[in-house]
Amino acid sequence: MSEESEGPEDDTPMPLLDHLIELRRRLIYAALGFVVAFAGCYWVSLDIYDLLMRPLARVMAEVGGTQRMIYTALTEGFFTQVKVAAFGALFLSFPVVATQLWLFVAPGLYRTEKRAFLPFLVASPILFALGAALVYFLIIPMAWKFLLGFQTGAGETVLPIQLEARVGEYLSLIMTLIFAFGVSFQLPVLLTLLARVGLVESAQLASKRRYAIVVSFVVGAVLTPPDVISQIGLAVPLILLYEGSIIACRRIERARARAEAADAATQAEPPPAP
Repeated sequence: MSEESEGPEDDTPMPLLDHLIELRRRLIYAALGFVVAFAGCYWVSLDIYDLLMRPLARVMAEVGGTQRMIYTALTEGFFTQVKVAAFGALFLSFPVVATQLWLFVAPGLYRTEKRAFLPFLVASPILFALGAALVYFLIIPMAWKFLLGFQTGAGETVLPIQLEARVGEYLSLIMTLIFAFGVSFQLPVLLTLLARVGLVESAQLASKRRYAIVVSFVVGAVLTPPDVISQIGLAVPLILLYEGSIIACRRIERARARAEAADAATQAEPPPAP
């Protein structure tokens, strides 16, 4: 039997109870990874807080305004640190969670399927980091400058309008933005996986391009603050990622067609003479 044919059908069937026990074990390991990461992130939660506050602090230094954050509930300061620690723990524990998921799923895959899915497992965190970097270094500074431009001085209005930002609200906003961009950047992974298993085709995706553009702007309007900069900043990358997904699907289809042609040619060859 060739090495390529090794797969789940060659293994001893595992009872359902054993599958559940294995799933529980992987979930426990993933939860432990998150708990350990959360403890470490809570220890340095003020450093993570500074990292998330830096874009706002830079814009405030440029446009002026109150250089401080406030909280209005007695427990808000504590829960803010918990929120920040959980945010950092999600990032740090993702490799552990993904590894445990892979270890649970991999024994049920053929060797060729493992080779097919492993690149997507690697590409997923990279794309997430690219989305997070885009919103943190490019979109957020422009959006914050636009929104802080609505402040007024004493000479412009009877009473000046100045931002008194609540720390909990601000951190919820910026963390939502980072996760929204990171998750949205998983679009090529999702569509390429669907194309690999034959659920979507590149021609089908190309024919739905107009709807994809509309959906991208709707998603940008729902997941971002009500400003044009951040909405366009999410919609445009989504459209580009959709186009990249079409190209990736076409490559998969061409590779599948070549493999099928090679198989057909192999089967059509006459058997060797005895």
